[in-house]
Amino acid sequence: MSETGAGAGAQMDVEQYVAMMPQGMGGLNEKMGVELVEISTERVVATMPVEGNTQPYGLLHGGASVVLAETLGSIGSALHAHPDRVAVGVDINATHHRSATSGTVTGVATPAHLGRTSATWDVVITDERGKRVCTSRITCSLVPRERVGL
Repeated sequence: MSETGAGAGAQMDVEQYVAMMPQGMGGLNEKMGVELVEISTERVVATMPVEGNTQPYGLLHGGASVVLAETLGSIGSALHAHPDRVAVGVDINATHHRSATSGTVTGVATPAHLGRTSATWDVVITDERGKRVCTSRITCSLVPRERVGL
């Protein structure tokens, strides 16, 4: 993974990162319209449309928010773990603060803990007005690459 800068927190090229993944952004993220905006070892940002990701009342589905949060935390953890370890999600929680009925939501993940065997990320999802829609926290176990057959 080449970085456009040097040192921790250096921003990476999003297109290059996605191209390196065995299945790009993955089928679920593609179906949900998740688009990476910024990736670094200190901050991961993506957007997702509300349309197509709603529950029967027309509100953004809470599960869609969790998918966005898990994507961001997993990417951040994978960047931290690279190249010797692989990030595997072990825990996620979410608090839904308000509904979104249209437009796009943006998720911003920042690390709460970056260790040798685990990484925890705080994810804040906001609507187009900057109002907090959801707060999530995801923890990934960082396992040796050879242990998962990669």
